[in-house]
Amino acid sequence: MKRRKMWLVLLPVAAILLELLPYGAVLNFADQAADGSISTIRKTYSYFSLMPFGYGQFGPLLTAILSCLLVALGVLYLWAGKGKSALKGLSVVAVLTSLSPLLFGVAYFTVLGGLISTLLLAETVAAFCFNPA
Repeated sequence: MKRRKMWLVLLPVAAILLELLPYGAVLNFADQAADGSISTIRKTYSYFSLMPFGYGQFGPLLTAILSCLLVALGVLYLWAGKGKSALKGLSVVAVLTSLSPLLFGVAYFTVLGGLISTLLLAETVAAFCFNPA
């Protein structure tokens, strides 16, 4: 049973490792060329970076913080068997915040962000499916 519960820690740890990469959070900036045309410059940042947060993208930083809390709650549940309901609720909120860049449009979402959302969704399914022993 402990092996199945171990997924409650491994999935958010994998999400955190992906969140550390500087390709998850996206900011699109407008740039005017010398001829007057306007183009878009796409810059990517880590989920833990404050730059997207400063430009109004709250989702990536909140997702990173919630992922860290999910690891702590997963360890608590693994060792003490407590915190299962908090783990369920927090994992649902983490999935929603990881998908929040889609509110700005698909241009603000990356493949890495999709992988992070998938890992957090798997964490949510695991939290709801694994019954306490």
